[in-house]
Amino acid sequence: RELRQFADVTQLPQQDPQATVTVRVRYSDLNYKDAMIVRGQHGVVRKFPIVPGIDMAGVVERSDSTMWKPGDEVVLTGNKIGQHFDGGYSQLCRVQAEWLAPKPKTFNLEECMMIGTAGFTAMQMVMELEEAGRLAVGQGAVLVTGAGGGVGSAAVAILAQLGHHVVASTGRMEELDGYLKRLGAKEVIGRLAGDGIKKPLQDQKWAAVVDCVGGPGLGAAIAQTKFRGAVAAVGVAAGGNLDSTVYPFVLRGVRLLGVDSTLPWNVAGLGDDPNEWEQNRRYRLEVWRRLEENMPLQALHEMHEATIPLEEVPSWSEKLLEGEVRGRVVVRDRKS
Repeated sequence: RELRQFADVTQLPQQDPQATVTVRVRYSDLNYKDAMIVRGQHGVVRKFPIVPGIDMAGVVERSDSTMWKPGDEVVLTGNKIGQHFDGGYSQLCRVQAEWLAPKPKTFNLEECMMIGTAGFTAMQMVMELEEAGRLAVGQGAVLVTGAGGGVGSAAVAILAQLGHHVVASTGRMEELDGYLKRLGAKEVIGRLAGDGIKKPLQDQKWAAVVDCVGGPGLGAAIAQTKFRGAVAAVGVAAGGNLDSTVYPFVLRGVRLLGVDSTLPWNVAGLGDDPNEWEQNRRYRLEVWRRLEENMPLQALHEMHEATIPLEEVPSWSEKLLEGEVRGRVVVRDRKS
């Protein structure tokens, strides 16, 4: 882990040969995945060395695409940067034009990175629950696990803004009670207890669940989800195993919805039809539109724990992995 100086962006170690736009990065952020990469954990990136940073916001400096022109303010979340190709922890970043989105008018560039992949993912989870027809105000409490993290905090704020009775679950209940209630949670509880395998059908508590943790807690949440409820799952911090059985799905009609926010617009699996690729890109633009509509600025700034320089990323990464960070950490360019 070190800061290096390069004369040109093309000298960075993992450049995308299909990149068509150079962005002057103003802000990035610190996600759980970034922290793992900074620590040097294998299996998260394609190849080391690499410039981390799976998100970035900045200004177009050069474009070989008609989609963008110099001076355009843009944001990018996921789309393989920081994992397959050099990411946002740099003053310049070369990316494919289709991966960029215009900066939403409601937010400035720093606020876009307060949202970042965490807020983007939270909005996706809410949209997936809505699309499944399992998220209507008045149906009952909506549980958010891992509520103190970036995704969980954003989910609490969005769901509360939409009028839901939000129950926030965290392993730091006493420390984060006030914070989560300021984001809109009606109740704050500890981590879920209960074995989802030995007791796959527990008391029905949750109309819907946003799970940001995985592991045993996800199994317990599924077991406690109401008849015809749904669980949107994105986290693996507590483990990648699913501690559950088929019984919640076949006896209560519970749905388990997987959410991924990082794959690019032309992801493998969509087929060879460019129209499908463009539809996926339009979906990502719709997520940003919903964030403008449903992410309250006051809550967004409440989630914002710090804006740090690149030099402090390693120490903050360790704090994040140890569960000592709440909400969102923004990374700024030295000149921002």
